[in-house]
Amino acid sequence: MEQAAVKPRVRVRAGTSAGYMRDTQSGVIAARPASLREHRDEIRRVWTRAAGLAMDLLQNSGKLRGAADQIIADTVGIELQLNPRPDLSRFGYNPAETIAWIRELKAEWKVYAWTPLECDFRAKWTIPQMTDIGVRHWLAFGESVGVCDFVPRSQRLPGTKTGTKFLLLSPQQLVQDTNDVEGLYQGVIHDSYGRPIAYRFEEKRDGFRQKMDYPARDAQGRQSVMHAYDPFSSDDVRGISPLVTTFRKYLMAENVDDATAQLMFLQTIYAAILKSDKPSAEAFEALDMMKEAGGDGAADIASDFVDYFKAQLDRAAESEIRLGPGAGVSHLAPGEDMEFKNITAPGPNHKDVIGTFNRETARALGITYGGYTLDFTQATYASTQMENASTWPIARRRTDRIASPHVLIPYASWVDERIETGLTPFKGGIEVYRANREAILWALCTGPSKPTADDVKKAKGASERIVNGTGTLEQEISEDGGDPEEVFESRLYWHNRYIDAGMKSPFERGLPSDAAADGDTPAGKNKVDA
Repeated sequence: MEQAAVKPRVRVRAGTSAGYMRDTQSGVIAARPASLREHRDEIRRVWTRAAGLAMDLLQNSGKLRGAADQIIADTVGIELQLNPRPDLSRFGYNPAETIAWIRELKAEWKVYAWTPLECDFRAKWTIPQMTDIGVRHWLAFGESVGVCDFVPRSQRLPGTKTGTKFLLLSPQQLVQDTNDVEGLYQGVIHDSYGRPIAYRFEEKRDGFRQKMDYPARDAQGRQSVMHAYDPFSSDDVRGISPLVTTFRKYLMAENVDDATAQLMFLQTIYAAILKSDKPSAEAFEALDMMKEAGGDGAADIASDFVDYFKAQLDRAAESEIRLGPGAGVSHLAPGEDMEFKNITAPGPNHKDVIGTFNRETARALGITYGGYTLDFTQATYASTQMENASTWPIARRRTDRIASPHVLIPYASWVDERIETGLTPFKGGIEVYRANREAILWALCTGPSKPTADDVKKAKGASERIVNGTGTLEQEISEDGGDPEEVFESRLYWHNRYIDAGMKSPFERGLPSDAAADGDTPAGKNKVDA
């Protein structure tokens, strides 16, 4: 006969059950208090304190200041390359006309962006400089804000040709006021749908501080205020410094470094120890008590004892111990010994502990450990490549989310001015441009080239992808921090110049430089011209 299936029995200790948040016997989860609040409320609660502490650390830490410069170098480089991508075919432009229109626009933009008198409201900074400042604002405040405005001809400085100006403001000027009645939350005014319609800044005008509202968009719906930040939640209104998550561990590491340095300093100075078998102060106090007790011969014994040590001290007074220039020990008193202690700081675990702190800070900032600490003692080619592979997408994302608005928003307002004033002709006229403005202004910004530990291997990889059809020149050039259109125009110009001068063009090749060495080209056979 078949036996009935028996349900397995598992013994479970009383008071335990499977599920989320099941604590350990030590109560490690229960010991950590936590509450759930709206993320934007949490930002508003700590924004001022976090910004002040982040700014203090950036101003007083060479390591963090260097990390900030490294982030700017990874995100912006020298400048962001503007790459307009309008589709002008539906407006009657053929490919040649489209290329010519974009080329002219980019050439004029270069002059505008690198002329503070033209692009900056204060006439101080270039667009690349304001982009750098904006990234620093993001590091300290978690956001960057600016205003695009048009300055009429009567208010322009002499020699100024354009009226479009970009004013970069400090995020601390964006007020912290909140008023649900008017839709104001931490300085940003929203409509009933939650859309930002104005930003309230506190400014100093004519010696008085006053609050001013700047509309988020103008009457035609064009963006006027730039507010670049990286939201954590969909309800976020303001940003917060990325340094916030590093405060605890960074300050702990700083305290460890300070304590270690002070300990080494003290041990370096006081490592020489004078050992003596002479009695301490308590022994001399005991002799005084013998005198007061009045025992037979106690006073004489105490006096003889003091006279003995007085003679030794007189002898020792003639000797000296010198530290510094001309260091030496001429003579020690009887019973004394000179001992030199070895420095015991830092301890054997100091490097590992500091390394853990530094890795956490570097990870939160989105840079490599080597880029943050400049410690490459244990770095290998593989580890360097893996570091770059993990942080490079973060740098590209930071370029798109944080740095690019400092270029794209002024660029859009500048193109508006050029087309509506007739400086840049457009087929169909102003009305067609206004109706298709977003499509015509579509552009991308590319940052610096991807870092690599071996330029030769990187170049071979790019060539292999192009030959196999898995990559494009546009993709490879953009990853290298260049502009595909500018690279093409430059190569065409120099190719024709070499040919016209009767010289062989360096661009007439179809294979890598070391193809023959790799056996790709038969010996004695010329390489195929491009």
